Amino acid sequence: MNADFSVQRAKMIEGQLRTRDVTNVPLLEAVREIPREAFVPSRRRSLAYIDEDLEVSAATEGQPARYLMEPAQFGRLVQLAGVKPSDLVLDVGCATGYSTAVISRIASFVVALECDPALAEIAASTLADLDCVNVTVVTGPLEKGHPSEAPYDVIFIGGAVETVPEAILDQLGEGGRLVAVVGHGNAARAHLFVKEDGVLSSREEFNAAVKPLPGFELEKGFVF
Repeated sequence: MNADFSVQRAKMIEGQLRTRDVTNVPLLEAVREIPREAFVPSRRRSLAYIDEDLEVSAATEGQPARYLMEPAQFGRLVQLAGVKPSDLVLDVGCATGYSTAVISRIASFVVALECDPALAEIAASTLADLDCVNVTVVTGPLEKGHPSEAPYDVIFIGGAVETVPEAILDQLGEGGRLVAVVGHGNAARAHLFVKEDGVLSSREEFNAAVKPLPGFELEKGFVF
């Protein structure tokens, strides 16, 4: 079974990532090294390498369903962030920890933020099993980030959001990059935010239809 997953992982890289212009060598090596199936519930592991968002936690009262991001879109976003070996990274909405594991192989240290304590526990356990020693998993509201470890060189938001709160943007350090998918469904676009000389700028990069993260909804205005 492990050999079969290795074959699936190689096919994912060649058929899903490279064909979507994910070419960063350290990133591709990290994806090849990290067993995606380890971050998927056992009953769904046969689906670990499909080219779509994969549910890892069903919706419950008060908690929406959570997903591993589609491999190609995940790869494109991490590549867009330009993660370097010296970077401190905040991974917002780590879910079961797959994104954290991959990023940990190319960054100096990753702070993995998760709002669901059960998912955070799974992430911490799986990351430890895979010897991801340069990570820490913390719990809290995703939209508030994790200011106690700021400033960050990179902030990766692992799902679609309606808005990127100032509270998170303020946690970027000088030269820092934040990547997020802003919008709904097929209209959503990947954005790159960069802080240079204390000034924050942003630009749209590509279409990216991924599942939303909780906590980033715009406040609804009054209706008269």
